[in-house]
Amino acid sequence: MSNDEYFEDEEFRELLNEYEQAARSGQSIFMDADDLADIADYYQQEGQFDKAQQVLDRILELQPDSVVALNYQVHNAINQENYEEAEYYLGQIIDKELPEYIYCRAEIWIAQEEIEKADNYLRECFKDVPPEEYQDYVLDVANLYTDYGYNEKALEWMMRAKQDNTDDFKEMMGRTLFGLGKYDDSERIFNELLDKNPFQKRYWNALANTQFMKEDYGASVTSSEYAIAIDPNDAEGILVKANALYKLDNFEDALKYFERYSEKEPDDEFGLLHQGTCLINLGRYEEAVERLLQAEKVAPDDSYYLVEIYQELGFAYSELKMPETAVYYIDKTSELDCDHTDMLVIKGHILLANKRMKEAEYCFKKALSDTGHLYRTLMRIIVSLYDNRFVEASYSMFHNFFNIVGSDWNEGYSYMALCCYDLKRYDEFLEYLQKALKHNPQEARQVLSQLFPEGMKPEEYYEHMKKIIK
Repeated sequence: MSNDEYFEDEEFRELLNEYEQAARSGQSIFMDADDLADIADYYQQEGQFDKAQQVLDRILELQPDSVVALNYQVHNAINQENYEEAEYYLGQIIDKELPEYIYCRAEIWIAQEEIEKADNYLRECFKDVPPEEYQDYVLDVANLYTDYGYNEKALEWMMRAKQDNTDDFKEMMGRTLFGLGKYDDSERIFNELLDKNPFQKRYWNALANTQFMKEDYGASVTSSEYAIAIDPNDAEGILVKANALYKLDNFEDALKYFERYSEKEPDDEFGLLHQGTCLINLGRYEEAVERLLQAEKVAPDDSYYLVEIYQELGFAYSELKMPETAVYYIDKTSELDCDHTDMLVIKGHILLANKRMKEAEYCFKKALSDTGHLYRTLMRIIVSLYDNRFVEASYSMFHNFFNIVGSDWNEGYSYMALCCYDLKRYDEFLEYLQKALKHNPQEARQVLSQLFPEGMKPEEYYEHMKKIIK
């Protein structure tokens, strides 16, 4: 029985109710350490970390050497990147041959990117694993590596496993293949698992994520809907559906699901950020600013998403004709780890949109002088000209651009096709549409889909438009 199934089980619900009644009344809590550990696990899964910690503290009061509680404390310390504390709690585990000790020992090293050290240790411990426990050990180690994104290592360990037909083996292989970018194989495996167990939301979410990475966004929405039907409060299913709807340009519905996700995970800046981007796409700029400022407020100082939050605030304030504030937020990225040349181009774009030509020109020139990727930066500037309706200038610059880049260049043809379409140069439009579809069909879908019936595949674009123009 999985954790999700056990937490819905009547036996666990009675246990949880007994604990919560005792906690509310201030009574002493007399429970087995393993039962308390299940309750802590439940609280962690529900995002109630303070309650989980209270349960763990209680376990350690009852049983200071509780492996279950110490294991939790090690993981909590790792999540906070407090490796000294993680080592302290690991040292409290008396039996150094327990699997819990071995996995925690390795995980501390993996979290600190000491992969060779961890792998040597895991292989050394593997020599002492009884044959009947080989499979579990190998799957656990592979799972540890996938959790940290070391998918080649995970596959290396999976090759040591017995090739069997169990759900555990298949799921781990599906996750490993997903991490390696082998999405077709991963999708096949999760479909097989669902044929056997169609009520496992974990499989539906995994399938939805695989389909999302394959850019099969409609299928991803459908799969996530199954996960949500099984558990309407499932944050992962809600988020996958929101992301897929966003990719389908269904911003109204995507906004609703990002809002639902934020209700479940209010401290995750990702949900608030994407509410903001949905609102920008819907032209609701004041509301977008409100959500993006919330995202900035909850984001930790080292958040990966801060750059995107500031960028979207720049766009929103620009649309509100507040260029000074827009530039202020773009400038806030100067201290962050990002492509500062890209930020200069965005700053120039915002200034150009607000008719501040000389300042925009300065930003574009500086970006070109600073960049290590001249052609890509130049292309982004030409696209900015198009977006700001300098279509003739963009068309002329693209002509010169394609004369200087090599024949293996695969970006920008879709934007040149748009320029030709807007200027009614239809023969050239068809020429560049064909090049876009040949060199970069993904860009063609993103840039040109507005010109075609909803749901039409890029490979159908050329014949469809050829008939209309002729």
